[in-house]
Amino acid sequence: MEALGQRVKGSGTIYLTGGATALLFGWRAKTIDVDIKADPEPQGLFEAIAELKESLDANVELASPDLFIPELPGWRERSAFIRRVGEVDFRHFDFYSQVLAKLERGHERDMLDARASVAEGLVDRQKLRDFFEDIRPSLKKFPAIDELVFASSVQDFCAQP
Repeated sequence: MEALGQRVKGSGTIYLTGGATALLFGWRAKTIDVDIKADPEPQGLFEAIAELKESLDANVELASPDLFIPELPGWRERSAFIRRVGEVDFRHFDFYSQVLAKLERGHERDMLDARASVAEGLVDRQKLRDFFEDIRPSLKKFPAIDELVFASSVQDFCAQP
């Protein structure tokens, strides 16, 4: 964050998601890549990423939950502030969006992160179920998603104690 915020040439917001969020909360010791979404995109972002990928030997991906599941209403407002570096605000991408995307994917590491989000008090299971129902009509725009499997995953996760 420090290096990226210092290198870009303008203001913007960078949302961290996936393994980057898990690292910052201490749920994981490492991640394969750093997933980000810029909105609005600071000027010089891609040049800074290219430089940092080499100097820090880090893999940066432009990936966020809204690329894999429908966008949750109000996600920006729920995206927790991390810090400001230069003119760039860094935030965690909305935890509800992250958990739903992880439940849709269903990998074991994703499930550990989802459970950690609940344990940390970042996600309430009933609200998560409600957000799923909010986006359910839009799932048809994501043909790779099996709606019934996704719904079952959300239901099972939300039913856990």
